[in-house]
Amino acid sequence: MYNLHSVMSAPRRGWLSPCVCNTLRMVTRVVTQLYDDCLRPSGLRVTQFSILAAIARLGEASLKQLEDDLAIDQTTLTRSLGLLERDGVIERASHPDGRIKAMRLTAKGRRALEVARPLWAQAQGTVLRELGTKAWADAQRRLTRLHHVAVKKRRLGREGKRV
Repeated sequence: MYNLHSVMSAPRRGWLSPCVCNTLRMVTRVVTQLYDDCLRPSGLRVTQFSILAAIARLGEASLKQLEDDLAIDQTTLTRSLGLLERDGVIERASHPDGRIKAMRLTAKGRRALEVARPLWAQAQGTVLRELGTKAWADAQRRLTRLHHVAVKKRRLGREGKRV
């Protein structure tokens, strides 16, 4: 662990920034790279894996469900879904409301997910062994709180209320 005072007074290579946003982005980048490295043999990146896993869990998923489930913006999600559809791992599902775009896994997508799951579990295990499951549970609780605060403040800001 690092000493926040040391980071703020004498930043060094490899130390985290005192800025919450920058620190989260730094950590996210390197953890994403770790998962991507483990998932490489499957041909999926962790972002693609997360989308496929969410669709598999839901059976069929609308864009709105995926946006909410993955906390991802519509533009990024639409781009990712387009690539996954192009690669033949997902397809559009018919929906009673024709205005709703729903997606489901193809047989190729289910196979890709089967190949990727143990590789994802390897990455997850690596991180949890190093961090510790108790420390991760604590971090997850804190990050969930941060997520709720940020969503609330952002929503209030969009509504023109005092942030």
